[in-house]
Amino acid sequence: MSSQQIPEDSLPVVQETAHGAVEGTDDPFADPGLPAHKPRIQDLDERAAKRSERAVALMFTLSMLATVGFIASYVIFPVDKIVYIWPFGHVSPLNFSLGLTLGAALFFIGAGAVHWARTLMSDVEVAAERHPIEATPEVKAQVMADFKAGAEESAIGRRKLIRNTMFGALALVPLSGVVLLRDLGPLPEKKLRNTLWAEGKQLINMNTMKPLRPEHITVGSLAFAMPEGLDPESHDFQTQMGKAALMIVRIEPDDIKDKRQRDWAHEGIVAFSKICTHVGCPISLYEQQTHHVLCPCHQSTFDLSDGARVIFGPAGHPLPQLRIGVNSEGNLEALGDFDEPVGAAFWERG
Repeated sequence: MSSQQIPEDSLPVVQETAHGAVEGTDDPFADPGLPAHKPRIQDLDERAAKRSERAVALMFTLSMLATVGFIASYVIFPVDKIVYIWPFGHVSPLNFSLGLTLGAALFFIGAGAVHWARTLMSDVEVAAERHPIEATPEVKAQVMADFKAGAEESAIGRRKLIRNTMFGALALVPLSGVVLLRDLGPLPEKKLRNTLWAEGKQLINMNTMKPLRPEHITVGSLAFAMPEGLDPESHDFQTQMGKAALMIVRIEPDDIKDKRQRDWAHEGIVAFSKICTHVGCPISLYEQQTHHVLCPCHQSTFDLSDGARVIFGPAGHPLPQLRIGVNSEGNLEALGDFDEPVGAAFWERG
C-alpha cells in the first residue's frame, strides 16, 4: 500500500532539520542529513592555528632532512660493509640507513599532510547531488569533432617525417630506464658457477663449528656444514653460504639407488646442496623413513636416496651433490666442488 492510500492523519509527523534530515519517521532509509558543524580550536583561536602550522612545517622539514640523509647514506656507506646494530644483529649499514631515511621522509610527508588537512584545511561538510558519469551524446560528438579538427590541423597524417620521428622518440625514451638497471650491480660472470668447496676442505659443523667426523653422522640424522676457513663474522659470509650451504645425511648403503651417488658418498654419508633448485630457499625438512627432503617455500621434494632427484613441486633439477671422503685425521672433507651450479637456474647457466 502506498502512502497516497493512507489517510493523512495516519502519516508520521515529518519535521526537517536545519540540514534537511527527516525526523519522526520509521523509514530506515530516510536521509539522516548532516550533523551540525562543530568548529575546531584552530578555527576559533589563531594561536592554535599557528601551532598547527608550525607542526606541519616541522614535519615537512624533518622529511627534507631525512631525504638529505638518504642521499648522504648512499655516498658514505660502502655496499659490502656489515655492522652490528642492536637489536637487528649484523646488517648492512647502507641498506639499514637507506630504508630508515626513506621511510622517515615518506612518513613525515604523509603525517604533515594529514595534520594539515585535519587542523587547518576547511572541514565543512558539503553535500552534492550525484550526476551521470557518462557524457551526453552532444558532448561526445563535440569531443570527436574537436579531435578530428586537431588531427587535421596538426597535419600528422601528411607530415610523415614528423610523425615517424615522434613515434621513434616516444619509443626510445623508456630505454633510459633500462640504463638505470646497470646500477643494480656487476654482472655475475662465473661467480655463480663455483663455491668455496674445493678438494681437501673439511666439513665444519654449523652448530659446533668443529670438523665433522663419520661417527658424528648417524643413520637418519641431518646435519649442516660449511667449508673450512669461512668466518661467520666476515662481511661476505651470507653471500658465500648462499652457494656453499651443505646438508649431510647418512643412509644405509643398500638403500642408495643411484650408483654415482653411492660412489661420491662415504659409508652411506651423502652431502647435497642445501639450496633449493627452484628459487634458492634453504632446505631443512627431512623425512628419514623415505629419505625425502622438503623445501618449505614451495614444497619441492627431493629423494636423497636417488640422486636428490625432484619427485614433487616446481623445482627444475636435482640438488647438486658434493663428493666427500675422509682425510688422514679422520675428518670428513670435500673432494672437489659441486658437480654443477647450486640453487635456481640463472640466465647464463648453460
